[in-house]
Amino acid sequence: QVQLVESGGGLVQAGDSLRLSCAASGRTFSSYTGGWFRQAPGKEREFVAAISWIGGGTLYADSVKGRFTISRDNAKNTLYLQMNSLKPEDTAVYYCAACPNTGPTTLSYEYHYWGQGTQVTVSS
Repeated sequence: QVQLVESGGGLVQAGDSLRLSCAASGRTFSSYTGGWFRQAPGKEREFVAAISWIGGGTLYADSVKGRFTISRDNAKNTLYLQMNSLKPEDTAVYYCAACPNTGPTTLSYEYHYWGQGTQVTVSS
């Protein structure tokens, strides 16, 4: 089992930055690919970014490429999402997730563990 707790969400203005953190406990988080997903009101949950547990390979959704950066600190069992140049359309609940695959994946069903989510609201 892996327990995940997100933090760092909040209300910001367009163009601002936020850094989300996801603290993991339980089984060794360093053995899991880490991912971020988001869900806006009335919309399906969508993939944002993922980072492999070995090698640091990353994947990003086209909508965040160049603005968001995913990283991890395995010594601290923590996953991060640095979000720059935020837009109102980035408003959503952001979830971190853990997947046993060796490489990053965009597929939500491959992630076995999920956090409770943190709200990010970007005003125009």
